[in-house]
Amino acid sequence: MRDEAAKRVELVFSLFDANGNGVLDSDDFDLMTGRVLEAATASDDGAKDAIRAAFRRYWTTLSTELDANGDGVISVDEFRPFVLDPERFGPTIAEFAEALSALGDPDGDGLIERPLFVSLMRAIGFEEANIHALFDAFGPDADDRVTVSTWAVGIKEYYAPDMAGIPGDRLVSARAV
Repeated sequence: MRDEAAKRVELVFSLFDANGNGVLDSDDFDLMTGRVLEAATASDDGAKDAIRAAFRRYWTTLSTELDANGDGVISVDEFRPFVLDPERFGPTIAEFAEALSALGDPDGDGLIERPLFVSLMRAIGFEEANIHALFDAFGPDADDRVTVSTWAVGIKEYYAPDMAGIPGDRLVSARAV
């Protein structure tokens, strides 16, 4: 696993630990879902249902695959190797990527405007400077928009253990310009 991938995973674990108790549990995913839906007020019910289902699948996959002792929580040590295993976690990430990126396109034009992108990413817990650095790395158009597919691919790449120098690395630390 590349060092960059390990840093990305550590960050996402800390963000998904929404209740701050040091482990992931079902409450974390309920809290995160609520925060994201609150930021997506303009999205339709189908997009909201899709992100709810994606967060639910994310938690269900983690708890099914990793909670061997049945205690209902996932530690960072359990999370780290699994979430970077495309064979085991790839379909879950793909569903999450498609749902989150679609949520950012409430008008259905295939484009995500920066303000909504920032709102959704802040709802997850990323730092605003890092969010802007990521959006800029996606190469927005003249109207400050990126495509839904660009964001979906970026999410999938974020979880790739062998990738470095990807836009998602900007979420770990903002790069000097």
